[in-house]
Amino acid sequence: MRVVGIVAEYNPFHAGHRFHLEQTRRLMGDCAIVVAMSGNFVQRGDCAIFDKWTRARAALEGGADLVLELPTVWAAASAEHFAWGAVSLLREAGAQALSFGSESVDSTGLARVAACLDSQEFHRGLRMFLDQGMPFAACRQRAAATLLGDGLAGLLSQPNDNLGVEYLKAARRLGWNPEVLAIPRRGAGHDGGDHPGYPSASWLRERILAGRPPVGNPASLKYGERGVLARLRAMNPEDFARLPDSCEGLDRRLYRAVREGTSLDEVYQLAKTKRYAHARIRRMVLWAALGLGAADRPQTPPYLRVLGANGQGRRVLKDLTTERPVITKPAHGRGLALLELEAKCTDFYALCREYSLPCGAEWTVSPVML
Repeated sequence: MRVVGIVAEYNPFHAGHRFHLEQTRRLMGDCAIVVAMSGNFVQRGDCAIFDKWTRARAALEGGADLVLELPTVWAAASAEHFAWGAVSLLREAGAQALSFGSESVDSTGLARVAACLDSQEFHRGLRMFLDQGMPFAACRQRAAATLLGDGLAGLLSQPNDNLGVEYLKAARRLGWNPEVLAIPRRGAGHDGGDHPGYPSASWLRERILAGRPPVGNPASLKYGERGVLARLRAMNPEDFARLPDSCEGLDRRLYRAVREGTSLDEVYQLAKTKRYAHARIRRMVLWAALGLGAADRPQTPPYLRVLGANGQGRRVLKDLTTERPVITKPAHGRGLALLELEAKCTDFYALCREYSLPCGAEWTVSPVML
């Protein structure tokens, strides 16, 4: 039985995700699909709309076989770190193939871009453009274009292709050579709004948070806004300097924004710069609110945390040969430093629900088994 890996947030799980899983299984035949899924916090620097166990169940019901948690220190990180953590998990889980959504469906071109981004020539060109004060994303694409041409470099302008490049770059660095399935995206694009059959995740989140329709007990950093601002205002400049991505004075800029801003949106606006994306500021704010620092992220995920599995997924777990701990019961995670830290993040998440919940879910909620 072949094992196929997918990286996902499922925030929330929707018809486009189901299509991706269906197409992956159609192309691979008899296989097990393992998903490395973000936990309670996501890359855009916010809470996942629903908790990780709810989203794991939706993924299993939608076609996945095994869902592993991507810990917060990678899930709420830059595309490069996000991809590195997730691809490390999938390789450790025995995946032989990697499937992801793509605008171009050009797996060969994406692999060429990934190789380019790992070259010394690219990094020299990137530095040159950065020194001109251009936005980071534009510098990255321009540096790639000087080596590959505008066509291939243009893949970096598409959100799913951009992540695909990061997945392939991470695989290269890990010495892993999986079969690559670039699956066409269907429906509304990233932040693309409504669609008759395949609306975007951002549109669905807006509807859920607006209570149309009322669903579960959704989460958002906005629900805990004053608590977040209180934690940020209690920090000193040295605390901000310990955050990831705090280079080039961004930590000092964020510190000043926190002293002046009276809402999260105002803090984001005051701290943003032309060079760096809004999401980078949001992630720094989230890390600060969670009490995390760059030193809290190990080189690779030190364990495999199971959020959910069906019969096929349990067979994958049975056949695993990893030397890393495989956490299938909450108690098995006690004493693991990163999971103890994850438990604190989960307790914070409980305060960011529409209706706050008590502490302790990390140690009391069992994986979803179908």
